[in-house]
Amino acid sequence: MAQANGSAPEAAAPSTKGPAVIGINFGNTYASIAVLTKEGHADCIANEDGERQIACAVSFHGEEIYIGNQAKPQLVKNAENTIVGFRNLLGKKFSEIPKDQPITSAPVIQHPEQPDAAAYKVAILQPAPTPIAAPTPSVRSVAATPAASHLPTPRSEPTPAERVLTVTEVASIFLKSLVQSAQDFLGRKVEGAVIAIPSWFDESARAALEEAAKEAEIDVLQYLDEASAASLISVTSPAKTLDADRNTLLVDLGQSALSLSLLSIRHGLVYSIASSYDTSVNGEQIDVKLLKYFAKDFTKKTKIPLQVCPAKDKADQRAEAKLRLALEHTKRTISASSGAASCSVESMKDGMDFNTTVNRMRFDLECRSVYTAVVAAATRLLESVGFEPIHVDEIIYVGGSASLPGLDETFFTNGFPESVVTPFTEGSVLGGGSGDPTSLLARGCALQAKVLAGIPADQVEIREAFKRGSEHASVHATSKTLGIILPEDVSEGDAKAGDLGGQWVLGVPKETPLPYRRIVQFDCDLGEGTEGERKVGMDLWEVSEGVKVENIKQSKEEPEEGEEDEEEEEEEEEEIREKTLTKETQLGSLQLSCKHPIKEKGRWKTTVEVQFVVGHAGGVILTAREIHKDGKGEPTTLTIHPVSQS
Repeated sequence: MAQANGSAPEAAAPSTKGPAVIGINFGNTYASIAVLTKEGHADCIANEDGERQIACAVSFHGEEIYIGNQAKPQLVKNAENTIVGFRNLLGKKFSEIPKDQPITSAPVIQHPEQPDAAAYKVAILQPAPTPIAAPTPSVRSVAATPAASHLPTPRSEPTPAERVLTVTEVASIFLKSLVQSAQDFLGRKVEGAVIAIPSWFDESARAALEEAAKEAEIDVLQYLDEASAASLISVTSPAKTLDADRNTLLVDLGQSALSLSLLSIRHGLVYSIASSYDTSVNGEQIDVKLLKYFAKDFTKKTKIPLQVCPAKDKADQRAEAKLRLALEHTKRTISASSGAASCSVESMKDGMDFNTTVNRMRFDLECRSVYTAVVAAATRLLESVGFEPIHVDEIIYVGGSASLPGLDETFFTNGFPESVVTPFTEGSVLGGGSGDPTSLLARGCALQAKVLAGIPADQVEIREAFKRGSEHASVHATSKTLGIILPEDVSEGDAKAGDLGGQWVLGVPKETPLPYRRIVQFDCDLGEGTEGERKVGMDLWEVSEGVKVENIKQSKEEPEEGEEDEEEEEEEEEEIREKTLTKETQLGSLQLSCKHPIKEKGRWKTTVEVQFVVGHAGGVILTAREIHKDGKGEPTTLTIHPVSQS
C-alpha cells in the first residue's frame, strides 16, 4: 500500500520521551499530522517534497491502493476509481447527498445491501487465491510420474472485480494510513491521537468518524472542534503585538464551505462567542474562477477549445484534472511570493502543452468576489453579537485557501483597522510557523494530546471533563465589561482615561469565561498634605462598549505655483472610529485605607493591588490592598451578587 507521508529533512526531530501522541487535522480536501518535538513544540510531518498537506484521496488501481498525495494524480487517468471529498459525507444518508454536483471522481452510489447508505463502487483486481497445499503423502501413496514432476505449477492471474465501500470504510483506510505515517516518522507505536472536527458536525457525523477511527485501531483521546484547536496555537504562541486580552476572528476557508468563529481569549482562557457555517462561500469557487481563466488562456494561445467547470467530454475532463493539479502549485507560489506564479501542464489537450504565468494583481482580480464574500460573512457574524471590526484584535486563518494574501488585504480595505494582527502582518503565514494556516489545526491537536496524555490514569474525573457532553463544557461568560472607577489620578500607562467621571481600571472584559480571577496593580496619587493615613475610594461598575464615529474632512493639497486652479471640489471626509465605554450599572463601592504612602515631589503616592474574582454564577468578590516596601497591607473586600453573564 502506498503511504501518504514520510519524514523529511525539514521536519524537527520528534520527541523520544514521553507518550507517542499525535494531532490529526482530517479535512475534506487535505489532512495533516503533527507530532511533538524534542523542544516540546508541535510540528507537522513533511514529506520528501517538504509538503505538510496530505491529499484526502484514496485510489484503487489494479491490485494497488494509493493513499494521499500519491492518489491525487490518479484523478487524471483513473478518476472513476479515485475517491475524494469523503470526510463531509460521514454520517450522511444517500438521500441527503446532492445529486446535481459535477462528478470528477468516483461517484457516490446507494449501497446495494444497506438501505439509504452512501457508498462507492470501484474496480479492482482480485488477487488469485493461494493454492491449498497438497496433503503430506503417506508411505503407501503412489510415486509421481517423473515427467509430471518437472512441469511448472500453473499460476492463476488476478481477476477483475468490483469493491463496494461505505464512506466510513474509506475514512478508516485513510486514517489508518495517517497513523502509519506518524509511526514511521516517530519510530514507535502511536499511543493516542486528538482529531480536529468541524463545529457543524452533527451526532451522525461524529458517530461515523468514531466508527472509522475504531476500525483504524486509533486510540482517540479527544475529538476537538477546529476553533479550539486553532486557538491553542494562538494562546501558546501569541504575537508580540497582542495583548493577553483579545478578541480573535477565526477564518476557515475550506474547499467546500466557510467556517467563522469569534473567540474571546483572556489570559489563556478561550470562549466561543459566536460561529457560522456557509456553504455558499468556499475555496472551490476560487479554483473554478482560476480554472476558467487558465482554460480561456489556453484556448487563446492554442486555438483549441477547452471547457471546464463543468467539462463537456473526456478530453476536457482530463485536461481539467491536470489543470487542477498544476493549480495547487500556482496557489502556493502566489502565497509565498509577491511576484508572478507559473502554471504548467504537459499535454493538456490534443497533445498541446500549456505554460503561462499569472501575477498577483490578476490572481486577486479573479478571486476578488470570493474574498469580498468572506469579509462580508465575517462582518455579519460580528454584527449578530453586537461587535464591529474595530473590536477584533486578531485574525487567524485556517486552510490552504486562507493562505492567500489577497484575502488578508481585503479585510483591511473593508473596515478592519490596521491594528488587527494577522499571520501576514506578523510574517508567519508560511514555512510551518505559528501562523501557517495549513498546519494550524494539527499542531493545536498535538498540543492538546500532550495535555491529555499527561493526566494520570487514576484521575478519572479530569479525563471525563474533556469528553463531549461533560458539565464542565457548559461555560458562562460575562456580557458586560467589569472594572473600577477612581476619583484620584492614576499614573499614565496603568489605567485608561475615559468619559466615565474618573480614571478607569479594567478588571474583567466582556465575554470572559467564568469562573475567572484577575489581579491588577496601579499607582495612586493621594494628593498633597501632611503625613498620615489616607484613603482611596473606588466604585465597581459594569460598562458597555461602543464605537464613536467621526467624519473628519481631509485637508486639500494647495496647487503648485504655475498650475491653474481647478474647479472647487467637495472636501472628502474620512470616517474615524474609536472605542467608547459607557456606564451601565454601579455594583458597589469600596474604600481602602493606605497606611504607608510615599511622598514624591510634594505629593503622596502609593501602589494598590485589586483582585477581581467572578464566580461561575456571576458573583463578584473585589479585594483591594496596599502594596508597600515591607509587603502587603490588610485587605478590604467587597462582595457582590451575580452580575450580567451570557
